[in-house]
Amino acid sequence: MTRPRTTPGVDVFLRGGGASDSVRAAVAGLRHARLGLVAHPASVTSGLAFSADAIRAAGHDLRALFGPQHGARGEKQDNMIESDHYTDPVTGLPVHSLYGEVRKPTPAMLDSLDTILFDLQDVGVRVYTFIWTMALAMEACAEAGVRFVVLDRPNPIGGVKREGPVLRPGYESFIGLHPVPLRHGLTCGEMARWLNGERGIGCDLTVIPCEGWRRDMSRADTGLPWVMPSPNLPTPDSCVVYPGMVLLEGTNMSEGRGTTCPFELFGAPWLDPAALVARLDRARLPGIVFRPCHFEPTFQKHAGALCGGAQLHVTDTDAFEPVRTAVEILVAVRELSPHDFAWRQPPYEYEETLAPIDILWGGAGLREGVDTGATTHEILAGVDDELDAFGESVEPYLLY
Repeated sequence: MTRPRTTPGVDVFLRGGGASDSVRAAVAGLRHARLGLVAHPASVTSGLAFSADAIRAAGHDLRALFGPQHGARGEKQDNMIESDHYTDPVTGLPVHSLYGEVRKPTPAMLDSLDTILFDLQDVGVRVYTFIWTMALAMEACAEAGVRFVVLDRPNPIGGVKREGPVLRPGYESFIGLHPVPLRHGLTCGEMARWLNGERGIGCDLTVIPCEGWRRDMSRADTGLPWVMPSPNLPTPDSCVVYPGMVLLEGTNMSEGRGTTCPFELFGAPWLDPAALVARLDRARLPGIVFRPCHFEPTFQKHAGALCGGAQLHVTDTDAFEPVRTAVEILVAVRELSPHDFAWRQPPYEYEETLAPIDILWGGAGLREGVDTGATTHEILAGVDDELDAFGESVEPYLLY
């Protein structure tokens, strides 16, 4: 295997720290700590060893695992399927589920631990639940006096661009607990620093940065192998389109779940692919080509039904704007099929009242705009100012 250009935080931790004296001291202080680890299948070293196994092999006292959405070993293949507490079949350690009835570690879970290690591969999108698992775990650690250590990883869609509105008050949910834009441009370590300082969590936080990562890097630039962090983000390409195409979860269209190209394929039984693509082509969206197609999902929405729609082919990742693209898709589908298109109804991700599209978008503006015939430009008006303000807020907490 070619040596990666980027070293993830777990590798830095395992070799005793990086170039920074403070990082080396922090790692040395964990040598005899009683550790818990928040992990999932993408929690691997650059050599593809599962982090829990590598940490134990290095002689650390790992006493418990914590599983986020889809489970510590990715055993839950579909979306919004809860995990139970269980014993890990490989290590024999207890695995505490943080996706289900319990989403914040309880005092009993933390009672025998000095430190929680957090090693999840995030994808840089507000509605991806792993950063909120992190936020709740940080809160629990602050309350219990337990140290919280983020083993940082690159943002696979880069750290330069931010897109979409900042979450509005009153629309908080497990896919958005703090005022963050849809595409936030941070690593987990940077998000943890911002949450701790700007949002007042105040836990005993240490971030072990990855080495060799730059904000303008694509996933391919890092040289790191890709391990899917959840079953429906199987490739880096699916992550590139995800910040916008995840909005289709709030509709009655298929977002491609149940196919081999989730979030790259979309459609519905009542859509005409040729008419849809002709309408989208007129929008002249940058960095993207739409291919008219048909597909049949094997599970989730429209399972077993032939759907007409399109596949997204990203031709220029730097120019491509996934959120703008998804808004244009919603505007176009509403124009073409006003009697068939509909918004998904709650419940969704533990929210029983608010419309799923509203908690995905972070407010009612997208739904109201599409329903009243607003243009994509009108729906996105003012978002740039929100992103500028968020950028100023996070600037002191950036690591790269």
